Amino acid sequence: MSIPTQLSLHGYIATNPELTRSRNGVHRFRARIGVERFRKETDGSFTRLDSEYCDLVAFDTAAERAFARFRVGDSFVASGYVNAYETTRDGQPVTREEFVARRLGHDLTRTTYEVVRRQSAASDPAPPAVTEAIDHAIGF
Repeated sequence: MSIPTQLSLHGYIATNPELTRSRNGVHRFRARIGVERFRKETDGSFTRLDSEYCDLVAFDTAAERAFARFRVGDSFVASGYVNAYETTRDGQPVTREEFVARRLGHDLTRTTYEVVRRQSAASDPAPPAVTEAIDHAIGF
């Protein structure tokens, strides 16, 4: 059995997030994000390079929650996939890419916050370790 994995991405929110609706009414979160890059030097030190920028999107409930919680400068970790699409620029077709986040949360190594647990509807709530794992997995 192999471990089920997805692509992951970590970075920071570089522009004010937007929340829009698609033609069929699904919420869409969009923000331009920056990904910091570093080069390891021969002496073991690291040199910071220019950030790479791309679009980050999320849909449906994740979009609503992301819009309510993320601001410019926030560090995040996301898992999902890369979506390539065609658009036109100056009358010419251009292929662009965006990262579609299925899971999105603040980066614990760079963010301090308080976790507020949701109350379980079940009469026998999950053990704390399971609840913490679920909260961490969904990023909230």
